[in-house]
Amino acid sequence: MDGPTRRDVLKVAGVAGAVALLCDELPVAEAAGSAIVPHRSTSGVILPPRGASFMKFSFDAPEPSVRFAGLELGVTVFSHENAYHLDERKLRVEAVGDGVRLVCDGLVWAGGQESAPGRVEVTLRRAGAWIEWDITAELARPIKAVSSIIRGLPRGHVGAGGGTPIDVHDDELLFGYPFGGGDLFGGNPAASIATPLVVIQDGARCHFIASLDDRVRAKRFYLQPGEQGYRIEAIHEVEGWQPQTRITVPRWRVGQAASPEAAVASHVQHLERAYRIPRWDARSDVPAWLRRTALVVTLHGMHFTGYVFNTFRRMLDILRWMAPQIPPDRVLVFLPAWDGRYYWDYPEYRAAARLGGEAELRRLIHDGKRLGYRFMPMFGANTANRRSPAFARFADAATSKIDDDRMDLNWVDWDNDRHQDGWAAYLNLGVESWRRWLTDRIAAAIDTYDVDGYFLDIVGGWVNNPRADMHEGVRRLVGELRQRYPRVLPCGEFHYDALLELIPLYHVYATHAVPFARFFSHLSHPAPGRGSSGVHESGFSPFDPRTLALARREGLLPTLSVVDDTFTAHQQEMSAVIREARQRAGLG
Repeated sequence: MDGPTRRDVLKVAGVAGAVALLCDELPVAEAAGSAIVPHRSTSGVILPPRGASFMKFSFDAPEPSVRFAGLELGVTVFSHENAYHLDERKLRVEAVGDGVRLVCDGLVWAGGQESAPGRVEVTLRRAGAWIEWDITAELARPIKAVSSIIRGLPRGHVGAGGGTPIDVHDDELLFGYPFGGGDLFGGNPAASIATPLVVIQDGARCHFIASLDDRVRAKRFYLQPGEQGYRIEAIHEVEGWQPQTRITVPRWRVGQAASPEAAVASHVQHLERAYRIPRWDARSDVPAWLRRTALVVTLHGMHFTGYVFNTFRRMLDILRWMAPQIPPDRVLVFLPAWDGRYYWDYPEYRAAARLGGEAELRRLIHDGKRLGYRFMPMFGANTANRRSPAFARFADAATSKIDDDRMDLNWVDWDNDRHQDGWAAYLNLGVESWRRWLTDRIAAAIDTYDVDGYFLDIVGGWVNNPRADMHEGVRRLVGELRQRYPRVLPCGEFHYDALLELIPLYHVYATHAVPFARFFSHLSHPAPGRGSSGVHESGFSPFDPRTLALARREGLLPTLSVVDDTFTAHQQEMSAVIREARQRAGLG
């Protein structure tokens, strides 16, 4: 700030504490001498959002903040029952090295009307061109989450999780890591991000805020726009399976970068170290055939309703027709819904009788492998029909979120009655019963059919479940199968950052993950012709015969989806996709 006469806080529409002005950098001594800013939370209407608007207190809660190097930082602590704010009467700030330390020896609740025992200590420091801080919080009851409240970052285009910054106008924004930070589905869904990073591009300037955690734990970023800048909540959620009354929040970092790409690159360097992610060229878990793969062919099986797109016999006919057009050993064959009605028959994972049964599936894979093809069937990493006869064997793995609200896979309208269906439980691989069941079913498919890989649907859907750590469950499943079948490839639908250590191939593309993994197009990728999504619930999307629905992105394998009429009515388009895949692979 220029001096004590400059307003610290904007007052808009009569509401105090709306947004702090973007500060100039302060010497540490000055910051320590006049560091406390008596903010209140922004509860009134500041700038009416054009899009999403999220819930707020209907009163102004205290948010006293320490001012340091252009930022103003406050803290809120959450138990499972309430929200606790710093007691401004019990705050002190001291200079420490190249930074400041804020200590608060008491908390308040009910908007400051009541007091509670507790302690918060925050240490801010310069780390080269960046500002970093650590928080230790203590409460008399288990802590659910701790929010860093940041003022001093400008308005601008916003990108999250490594995405390209876009103009978000006056919208309030909520991003959650991973899988929405537990709030992907609801009245105002959070945008799910694969890594806890938000970038704000303000003209030529680029600011970012990132978590430097080295474990998979939920994070959320809430951006509330004001006239000059954002009020930002950077929320760390405590592991639900480890109740704690004293926690240390993983380090947060705020800084400037030359560009959004540079901000992402600096964060990726942290991820590579923190999660021991191997580079693509050095990965020992990538089979040689995957490095040579030029094309992925998705052969759709049976829809939820029982509609059959392709039988196993027809799939083999398709592969035989393709063989003269591309070397089969350069093709990975993906088999979704090979096990019956898509999702409904989860988690039996047995060859569907209406597709030809076990004998025809054996023949498809045996004869296809003799031609040179590689095969990968689909499994649900965390889903089972509660009406399945087997469900009782792993019912204890059914998931709830950190506040004990039951979480089902209930966000799809499978039968088109315009109501989301709720018969599918969401399961936690961290729980032994479910991990044992799914590991055994995948192993049975490998032993029975000699498949080359297994696909884990929604494997990136980590939830902060009080029973067990989902990420550790994935690690154990993949680790056991890799030990038993070292040449069999694990593949995931989508990733969050730490998964890159375990799985080298995914559906959902992410530029920042290309140094570590490869991708092919999603199950919903439009098939030639009408653009059917096959067994996927999205229905139809345009298939452009000019582009063949093939994006040109580094690390993205060309993908051909085959549904009911693809082979009978659109062989010309199929051949065009195959030719394009050959050319991109340098096969002529």
